[in-house]
Amino acid sequence: MASFHVIAGASETLEHTRIRKIGVSDLFDALRRGVDDFMVKPSHIVFLCLIYPLVGVVLAAWTSGANALPLLFPLVSGFALLGPFAAIGLYEISRRREAGLDSSWSHAFEVKNSPALPSIAAVGIMLFAIFIAWLLTAQAFYVQLFGPTPPASLSGFINEIFATGRGWTLIVLGHAIGFVFAVVVLCTTVVAFPLLLDRDVGAYEAIHTSVRVVMANPFVMAVWGLIVAVALIIGSIPIFAGLAVVLPILGHATWHVYRKVVEPPPSVKPAG
Repeated sequence: MASFHVIAGASETLEHTRIRKIGVSDLFDALRRGVDDFMVKPSHIVFLCLIYPLVGVVLAAWTSGANALPLLFPLVSGFALLGPFAAIGLYEISRRREAGLDSSWSHAFEVKNSPALPSIAAVGIMLFAIFIAWLLTAQAFYVQLFGPTPPASLSGFINEIFATGRGWTLIVLGHAIGFVFAVVVLCTTVVAFPLLLDRDVGAYEAIHTSVRVVMANPFVMAVWGLIVAVALIIGSIPIFAGLAVVLPILGHATWHVYRKVVEPPPSVKPAG
């Protein structure tokens, strides 16, 4: 059973995880490895990730009423902020395949047996708090521009957004605000969950390591963030169905990015 050592990890001391500098070519190699992981048993991975597009469709339907229309885009785009946590089962599949273990889809749920589960939950709660903060910020910004009265209809809402100056202010500044939230998530979780699955270092060290990875590789991590954003947009276009392929590939690739940028403990031989 996992013990509750969220901050310091299993050793009860703060471990200083060593990181590497990598290049853009390493990102594309990680993507290639992610595709390879996906192609080994694509059926179970797609099954696992159908949850994401289904939730996206549900969110779109739920916000189709006029009262909730202003939250449609913040909900759909903000859901991507939870992506690092949603993909945790995919990291586990890649970890098991790398170790030569059975990587059938049922093992994705073995994360619940991880000794780092309390730390994983703590970082997940942090992501959920960021997600809620984004929704509240987006709603407050909309109210500031358009007032508290909800749009009368979908067509009227679309016209207000795309045919008025305040609508374009909402689009431009709203994306800028969303970008800030996305950067915060990237900086704090780019390798946090893979690290916790691999080594029970504690939530603090997992987040701290992610920040150090971004600071040591700012351009490369910016490119990685751009790759993720573009892939999610492309996957979302056909009513979110493309995410059933995009998400597993990104999830597996994230594991391989972690392997490239974080050094193993001195006593552990690096995976080939």
